[in-house]
Amino acid sequence: MAKYWAIFRTEMLNRLTYAGDLALQSTSILLFLWIFLQLWKATYNATSSGGTIGGLTLRETMWYLMIAESVVLSKPRIWPNISSSVKDGSIAYTLNKPYNFLVYHFCVGLGDGLSSLVFNILAGSLLVWLTVGPPPTLFGWPVALLAISLAWLIDFCFSAMIGLAAFLAEEVNAFDWIYQKLAFILGGLLIPLDFFPAWLKNISLYLPFAYTIYGPARLFIDPTPERIIAIMAGQMIWLLLAASLLTALFKRSARWLVINGG
Repeated sequence: MAKYWAIFRTEMLNRLTYAGDLALQSTSILLFLWIFLQLWKATYNATSSGGTIGGLTLRETMWYLMIAESVVLSKPRIWPNISSSVKDGSIAYTLNKPYNFLVYHFCVGLGDGLSSLVFNILAGSLLVWLTVGPPPTLFGWPVALLAISLAWLIDFCFSAMIGLAAFLAEEVNAFDWIYQKLAFILGGLLIPLDFFPAWLKNISLYLPFAYTIYGPARLFIDPTPERIIAIMAGQMIWLLLAASLLTALFKRSARWLVINGG
């Protein structure tokens, strides 16, 4: 594990060296949250449901969206590195290195993602706190961070599978586009799943997208024991399924490898 820790630590230090760039990138979450705030303020003012929609108040909705946006904007993007290494032939060298190819990419992505997550949460929390008030409960922080860890592991598996698709298709941008759009809608990024019709919410909760975005954000604002068990059980199930698929695909991909360069 020492070598993987060194990879993770090196990548994180490299990112923190340019803290100004990270701070500048975090301004994007401020823009998104400000737009969401204006949208949902108008929506809540137009309702006659006693200040709640789908069981959530405006304050809970904004803190939910802050966590959801932080997860998505900060998550490690693995597939571009894997895809480019297939295209330029450098994968022939990385596969022969004395480390696991997938774990290496995860450690690199994690070092980058955690650095961005800290800045995004700080910036987003400041804006939401000043506009709608403090978070519903402080206990939501540790629970949400644990759920984010599992969510990133699930997302890594799917992102790596998209990258490995380059062994066959070479150009995998379309696969990532489809995956991201499904995650944005069925994962609860743009609208919390609690606002969906019951039938669509139930379908979404059977899919992995809900456990990469909705789960951590919902636990942050309402970390009840029942919700913690339900969401984390779903995360573990999908993590096992996704990891099994990724392992099988990686073993199979070695037989499909066609190097275009190098």
